Amino acid sequence: MEEKLGQEPSNLIKVVLFGPESTGKTTLSQQLARQYNTVWVPEYAREYLQDKWNNERKTCEPHDLLPIAQGQIRLENELTKKATDLLICDTDLLETKVYSEAYYIGQCDPILEKYALKNTYDLYFLTYIDTPWEADDLRDKPDEREKMFAYFHDTLKKYDRNFVILKGDKKTRLKTAVEHINNLLQQ
Repeated sequence: MEEKLGQEPSNLIKVVLFGPESTGKTTLSQQLARQYNTVWVPEYAREYLQDKWNNERKTCEPHDLLPIAQGQIRLENELTKKATDLLICDTDLLETKVYSEAYYIGQCDPILEKYALKNTYDLYFLTYIDTPWEADDLRDKPDEREKMFAYFHDTLKKYDRNFVILKGDKKTRLKTAVEHINNLLQQ
């Protein structure tokens, strides 16, 4: 079980888009992958939970979190082999930990938590809530965006992650992200 949550060794620079639902993470992940001619790791939970919704009309439950985490890391490890110098991740296990705690009264599976804290990334882009809310089958907290943003922000600070808050329109966010990634690539 545990080996399915660990990152494979890599010399890539890894960047994570991190933040509440409907804040532009996927859009920016795709833009950055194009900008740097590399691959991006999609959010496995979207596919997993959409299938669950379509087939069972059920939303995420605590027992779904470990399979989601395993799927996310499996995707990341597979795409690490296809990336150039940089890997863009639309999420990570720390985000899964945040959702676990926020939705399930502070609870997070100890194995998930271990790897959420152990897996490493060079930079997090924390996406602010100044993008319009877009409803879909899975998003469910349009009135809790400020609370969720604070939770994500506090998590990055608590675990001393290197992060930048991205605000503004798509063009502004992309420009800011590119500046920070270029700095990493030049080190």
